[in-house]
Amino acid sequence: MKGGVKRIGIQERRARLAVRHHLGAAAAADPVEAVRGVAALHSTDPASVFLSVRARAAGATPDTIERALYDDRSLVRMLGMRRTMFVVPVELAPVIQAGCTQAIAVTQRKRYSQLLEAAAVGDGAFLKEVEDATAVALAGLGEATGAQLSAAEPRLRTQIEMAPGKSYGGKQNITTWVLFMLAADGRIVRGRPRGTWASSQWTWSPVETWFPAGLPELPAEAARAELVRAWLAAFGPGTVADLRWWTGWTASHVKRALADVDAVEVDLDGGTGVVLPGDDEPTPEPEPWVALLPALDPTPMGWSERSWYLGPHSAPLFDRSGNIGPTVWSDGRIVGGWAQRADGEIAYRLLEDVGAEKEAAVASMAGDLAQWIGPVRVTPRFRTPLERDLAS
Repeated sequence: MKGGVKRIGIQERRARLAVRHHLGAAAAADPVEAVRGVAALHSTDPASVFLSVRARAAGATPDTIERALYDDRSLVRMLGMRRTMFVVPVELAPVIQAGCTQAIAVTQRKRYSQLLEAAAVGDGAFLKEVEDATAVALAGLGEATGAQLSAAEPRLRTQIEMAPGKSYGGKQNITTWVLFMLAADGRIVRGRPRGTWASSQWTWSPVETWFPAGLPELPAEAARAELVRAWLAAFGPGTVADLRWWTGWTASHVKRALADVDAVEVDLDGGTGVVLPGDDEPTPEPEPWVALLPALDPTPMGWSERSWYLGPHSAPLFDRSGNIGPTVWSDGRIVGGWAQRADGEIAYRLLEDVGAEKEAAVASMAGDLAQWIGPVRVTPRFRTPLERDLAS
């Protein structure tokens, strides 16, 4: 303890990471518990959702994960922090909607309206009319793809010339815009995709399919406080900078939310971190463990300051935009990376010596992962240097 502030060192942070994120022997009982352990799963790359759950939930299969997503509907896919897609427990969806998504919807509606006006195609009122008509069409169909909705509401095929005169420009239907706005406003939900569990060819459903009375509305400030509580429970201790990065909020929003949950400062070996009240006690040391986590897994993407678990391995494992590729973990730190090859083999490379026993465990886990994935081929949406090298 320093000056009345408790110290939480790197070993304690790594122990918390294992236990709270259900890695190693701390496996979750089911997919929903696995997701709750990390608050939310990155869903920009659909395959990462399944592989992230598989790494955390005992006995999880693609079928059990799909059941939680599309049959039990205890998990839901939605736009959230940093304008990124996530899969979240249903109870957290209203929190993210009010704390993050509503603000994104306002900004995006303004942009789309300006583009429509500049193209002399319509305006914000026209966009809203098409949204309402599309929502009615979807309610009648029950579920539908974008193409099916375009057949039911022809105005979705309205085309806009994007970036005229530029080599990357071209005409674009407003279908994606309308579906984005309906989802961001909490009126529709991405459902079961066409194809395999790694597909992003979404079908859409009315939000009432997941929330019979509609998505509950919360005050924005209360929602931001609740989301900070969820993040601190999963990722604390972290820094204010970590929290700002993860949420995408302004400094004032983060400051207010931390005050609302009565966050407590702790010493992170000279830096200042925050935890929930009473959450500064030691974590029992977990058993030794290894894990193969997918691209965009929530654990390595949970903090902006990553040196305590990443070490010197940033360059081969991240792309230029800060997206992480598939990683190999040992006892709370990243020690390598992996990739799936065209024939289904899981190839890996250790970037530091972990000892013969750990290396054998990694090799065994790579074989198990290849069997679990089966005939599906997983290519990360954002490819990193080591993943490209291993895949080839």
